[in-house]
Amino acid sequence: MNAPIMNAPVKNREGRIVGVDVGGTFTDLFFYDEPAKAFRTAKVPSNRGDEAVGFLNGLKVFGAIADLTSVVHGTTVGTNALLERKGARCGLITTKGFRDVLEMRRRDRRHTWGLWGDFVPVIDRDLRLEVNERTLADGTIREALDENAVRQAAKQLVAAGCEALAIVFVNAYANPENEQKALAVAAEVWPNGNIACSSQILPEIREFERTSTTALNAYLQPVVGSYLGKLDDALKSEGFGGRFHIVQSNGGVMSTETARRLPVRTALSGPAAGVIAAAAISEAAGFPNVITGDLGGTSFDVSLVVGGKTALAAQTTIDFGLVIRTPMIEITTIGAGGGSIAHVDAGGMLQVGPESAGSRPGPVCYGQGNTRPTLTDANVVLGRINSDRPIGGMLKRLDIEAARAAIDEHVAKPLGIDVMVAAEAVVRIADAKMAGAIRLVSIERGHDPAKFAAVPFGGGGALHVGALIKDVGLKAALVPRYPGVTSALGCVIADIRHDQVQTVNLSLEGIDAAALDKRMVAEASEAKAVVEAAGLAVDRIDVLFELDMHYVGQTHTVSVPLPVTVSAGTTGVSEAVIRTAFEEAYRNSFSRLLNGVPARIVNLRTAAIGRRPRFDLAALRPSGDASLDKARLGARQVWFDGAWHEAAIYARLDLPVGTVVRGPAILEQPDATTVVDPDLTARIDDYGNVIVERAS
Repeated sequence: MNAPIMNAPVKNREGRIVGVDVGGTFTDLFFYDEPAKAFRTAKVPSNRGDEAVGFLNGLKVFGAIADLTSVVHGTTVGTNALLERKGARCGLITTKGFRDVLEMRRRDRRHTWGLWGDFVPVIDRDLRLEVNERTLADGTIREALDENAVRQAAKQLVAAGCEALAIVFVNAYANPENEQKALAVAAEVWPNGNIACSSQILPEIREFERTSTTALNAYLQPVVGSYLGKLDDALKSEGFGGRFHIVQSNGGVMSTETARRLPVRTALSGPAAGVIAAAAISEAAGFPNVITGDLGGTSFDVSLVVGGKTALAAQTTIDFGLVIRTPMIEITTIGAGGGSIAHVDAGGMLQVGPESAGSRPGPVCYGQGNTRPTLTDANVVLGRINSDRPIGGMLKRLDIEAARAAIDEHVAKPLGIDVMVAAEAVVRIADAKMAGAIRLVSIERGHDPAKFAAVPFGGGGALHVGALIKDVGLKAALVPRYPGVTSALGCVIADIRHDQVQTVNLSLEGIDAAALDKRMVAEASEAKAVVEAAGLAVDRIDVLFELDMHYVGQTHTVSVPLPVTVSAGTTGVSEAVIRTAFEEAYRNSFSRLLNGVPARIVNLRTAAIGRRPRFDLAALRPSGDASLDKARLGARQVWFDGAWHEAAIYARLDLPVGTVVRGPAILEQPDATTVVDPDLTARIDDYGNVIVERAS
């Protein structure tokens, strides 16, 4: 969607806003005083199991919580619940004959060969109940709803211990009457508000995707709702009277009320915030084509940004069979983080991850009880991380000797190699996995990596810039000013966004443009109202329209942005406008048209985007008293390519604009460490970013 539809100015107050990204090890915060145009950052330990503690501790760094205007939070609670299968026990009421849609899926299999599948849906079969009703594909109700059967089914599911309920009837996208009646009947006996029907969640054709998305929303609703409720209560206990918002998977922001109703939209919340910030930073710095890489304690999240625009996917698969059809920033995740455990497998091969030491006990060097080496331990032993000044303030010192002993026992001795060689091997294995993820989103999709720069962020991303450049063939790397809190910055600068979809199933030839126009205006008004209700300061609200279309006889659709505007209660849409837009989109995708074949419109997509006041990234640049002499911290021995090298050490935030640092060098700051390999150089640009390139 790239055509602005509505430029409605909106006056909401500016204030003191904090972006909060809660990770497994650290909680990252970015504070922005909008009237004063001033900012501060913080990084505090997370409290796994009771995240509200770390959440509040971080906010208190900036003074009284009661003085804050708004808090915007990027969360991985929903993602983790899906990956770990720790959602709520929930039930499904569906049309007779359709209880197994979740298991049949698209007849795909995790393993191609074998007699038995191993997929387990999030709703057990005995909790998927059928009732008599039938709506045809044209919206005609063939069989009225058996309301008594719905009531009895809901009671049965309550008795079975279900905490949430999903109602999905066949063809409800065409006419939701039976489904909404069922919702009203079930609500009479359901003990809580965790109940929804598919026409509320995804009124779109395709039975499996609609059922899966609605079921996963129910699966997450008690978990995410409880989490947000605890945070809300904790904020109120501190006198907070402002707005509390959540970053959603499409890179926009929504209210906590919307997040509780549609928790499935938070599935990639935390990583999405980082991509939004990275895209803004890199475009301002003159790098519109980048590949972002968020390296945290457990995972490495990669996303492609082309021309300054993030890539949105209509649906994503969080894990095998767990399909969510809602707009999401395209992010590829692998199990390679700072806490990824290194081990030698039964075949004598060195492996790094996917198992992670997490935040507790964490890497061996944390001294919290773990005895198995991690990627962080390897970087400490190699001298790339300063053991006397660990990031985040959680520990005063890292135990380098314990890390060395763990690598020796679990990697070096089993492989019969020196401990330093073993430590470097651990890093190289992790580097190779990261490079593979980058190739997946670039080369395998037809993009030349030589035209892209890497944007590594997160607590560990900047440690691996050299490998990302050299192993993949990228032209450079751009390390943001505050890489460890980039996702928190993304929470602050992200626009407010609400997406809607409605299946329309219309033939383009002879289309009733007036009826479609009326529907588009209504959808725009509804989506815009959701954005306005969020209460954050925005300069304007843009409403974007997009159609899913195909030629008759085809199965898959192309996305067709419509270049129309809402004015005086009409969009002015016409058959000619739609045809021109469709042919342009189809030609861009397939380089040709199917002349003489009629076209159809499947879905109408509407997105309302509240454009946040522009954050001046120049505010992040080094202060006027920054100097090279002030930044110099001395030198230390760092291991590169099988040997020790004397590397210059700098306080990265004290390096002035225009500084050029030749590797080997280590740039240290409170939230991250940047490693400049011997054959690379680093320079500080006008925004305080570190641009790492091959030495000339």
